[in-house]
Amino acid sequence: MNGILIVAPNWIGDAVMTQPLLASLKQQFPEANIDVLASTWVAPIYRACPEVSEVIEAKFEHKQLQWGLRKQLAKELSAKKYQVCFVLPNSFKSALIPWLANIPLRIGYRGELRFGLINLSLDNPSKINRPPMVEHYLALSKLLNSELATTADNPSPKLCISATAKLSVLNKFNDVNFDPTNTYVMCPGAEYGPTKRWPISHFAELANKLVTLNPDAQIILLGGKADHELAEEICAKAHKDSKIHNWCGNTTLDEAIALIGMCKAVISNDSGLMHIAAALQTPQVAIFGSSDPAHTPPLSNKAKVLWLNLPCSPCHKKVCPLGHLNCLNDILPDQVFTTLKTLQS
Repeated sequence: MNGILIVAPNWIGDAVMTQPLLASLKQQFPEANIDVLASTWVAPIYRACPEVSEVIEAKFEHKQLQWGLRKQLAKELSAKKYQVCFVLPNSFKSALIPWLANIPLRIGYRGELRFGLINLSLDNPSKINRPPMVEHYLALSKLLNSELATTADNPSPKLCISATAKLSVLNKFNDVNFDPTNTYVMCPGAEYGPTKRWPISHFAELANKLVTLNPDAQIILLGGKADHELAEEICAKAHKDSKIHNWCGNTTLDEAIALIGMCKAVISNDSGLMHIAAALQTPQVAIFGSSDPAHTPPLSNKAKVLWLNLPCSPCHKKVCPLGHLNCLNDILPDQVFTTLKTLQS
């Protein structure tokens, strides 16, 4: 087999969870080029995957068909003569491009109106009894019936930091005397909604505790543009001597990957950045509220999950249906601080 195309998921965390599938395919077909078609916001994940030959970026927009763009991409991909395409999102539109490109084997889960577009498929698991995401994606590799298919238990995603991204971080933030060995990264955002976000007052108190323990420590708040205002509130609540910097929206994802891989430790909500930290084996405390750590845990022996497992959780709601958000409010800064110290001992 000479060419394999991957149509990537649209969320950062999901994209990280696909890396073991890439590793399995590379093991089965070491001579094959594995290319990834990805939206611009998840493309950096695949630039951090050593198995990938080429990342093909596309300016896909949420909930938009973009028929002209998809036809153009299909025309360009047709010339590459891929033998197999793994369509990882479940949507109809994600299956259009490989079908239009006449890729012979189009593999994926059965999704919305995809009969014929996908010609080698698995049933989607029920939402009640879902396997871990890594296993969900990895199962698709077995449809090729290769004798070399990966059978390892509990595979974990692994990402690499590019030298270019690392240099960019060091150059870009030289003006704040960036010292990776004394830098804690906090990720206060979560795309899903408030029920995944640890309170800003808790983040601020934790920052104060970290600087009290280590006066040379720096705190960097990391996330997207949508998290910038949230991070500003954390900075306002923290002590002025906490050496806290709001970099939300001021880094590319390539730079964020490098920064997470270089820092001392990460404190995050259940988010894409949490999965990046796990894939880079950076020590981290992952804070869960409404979501289920059994389904989307940080897959790293250097990660500790804090989850209260209340009777009302996981509810998977964007806003707390009971109005109290105890699943996050009751995870106190002292508990996170103590857990973080155990990771560094």
